[in-house]
Amino acid sequence: MAFDDKVDNKTEELGGKVKEGVGRATDDERLEAEGKADQRSSNLKQAGEKIKDVFKS
Repeated sequence: MAFDDKVDNKTEELGGKVKEGVGRATDDERLEAEGKADQRSSNLKQAGEKIKDVFKS
């Protein structure tokens, strides 16, 4: 996985955590759900990149 991909995925994950936290603090269920979805998306991307790395080696 390229370093810039790792940074992008981690940024997306952290953004999702922030959204989730703000949604929870403001009692906005939609924003909280979006944050969780962003985190899942980021985790899936990271897993896909790790699988690609295994096959490149």
